[in-house]
Amino acid sequence: MKVIFVGGGTSGHINPAINIANCLKKLRPDSEILYVGAKGGLEEALVKKAGFQFRGITVSGFCRNISFSSIKKNIFSVIRILTSQYESKKIIKHFAPDICIGTGGYVSGPFLRQAGKMGIKFAIHEQNAFPGLTTKLLAKKSEVVMLGSKDAHKYFPRKTAMIFTGNPLGDVKIFPRDKALKILREKNKNLFKNEKKIILSFGGSLGAKAINNTILEIMGQRKYNHIHSYGKFNSNFLEKLEKSEVAHEKERILIRDYITNMDICMSVADLVISRAGAMTISELAAAGKPAILIPSPYVAANHQYFNAVSLAKTSACRVIEEKNLNSEALESEIEKILENETLLKNHSDNMKKNFTPCAAEKICKIIFSLVDCGSKN
Repeated sequence: MKVIFVGGGTSGHINPAINIANCLKKLRPDSEILYVGAKGGLEEALVKKAGFQFRGITVSGFCRNISFSSIKKNIFSVIRILTSQYESKKIIKHFAPDICIGTGGYVSGPFLRQAGKMGIKFAIHEQNAFPGLTTKLLAKKSEVVMLGSKDAHKYFPRKTAMIFTGNPLGDVKIFPRDKALKILREKNKNLFKNEKKIILSFGGSLGAKAINNTILEIMGQRKYNHIHSYGKFNSNFLEKLEKSEVAHEKERILIRDYITNMDICMSVADLVISRAGAMTISELAAAGKPAILIPSPYVAANHQYFNAVSLAKTSACRVIEEKNLNSEALESEIEKILENETLLKNHSDNMKKNFTPCAAEKICKIIFSLVDCGSKN
């Protein structure tokens, strides 16, 4: 069986494809897999690191605001769509896939359209509660749209074939709290020995300025222990931290630009503060961690807000929109959860109910059925 995965732009589109591909190889080791993404995009580095073949096409997204520079960029995007279709055709013809799987991002559109024109079956996995534009445009021609969120179904035409699968995660390891604390204390034996509750906060791999600024103020209250990732492109956070009164409180705070041991940090956390990306939410659900979600207002169609609201309806988290974010609002929500053991447990229990186990396996079985069905006809 030969499968092409296509998706990119953000890790939220790339990691699901990689997780499905890993599962597919585990279930059918003889499968041949090719990943197609934007040349020079984030997907190129992540896919190669994961050990899969990668082919790039030249494509770019559209700017939605109205300005001269945006119009100019959109003209180039139209030209790239035309050239990317030619590149896509060459890749499809050479690899001869049995099926193509799209996981979102602007790179998926032209490639899957070309696959459809060439008579190649394709299916889509949509991670978010509010579907992306590419997914909605291709839904009617897709064999099936696999949903990461049940709330997404209402945004598709009635005749769209849809199956709820959940979001495919990699290996999510949750350690006993004592064991995770012991690992964290290997470099600082006094870390978090005051027995205060622990907050884990992050704004994504690149960081989020609004979250960083607010977290810095919260740390100054000294009510809780804190693990915070400020992001690779927000080094000015350290400058502000050094000027603050909490700069040398090494026993109460742990600061990183990027958290490489998220499983350990998640295991010790009593509460998580983060953005509301679909895969982040799925990881929180797998870990059963209460959360305060601050959706990014800078993503396409404000989809993180819909993700957060969908989860909040199950009483698994609290939501603060970035426009309403300040230290007083955040501290109020933190206290409501951490100072109420019953509410803390309820949020944890409800978060676990949002976890969909074996999502990658479910998606692979759908892929197998589509391919096997085609091979019999």
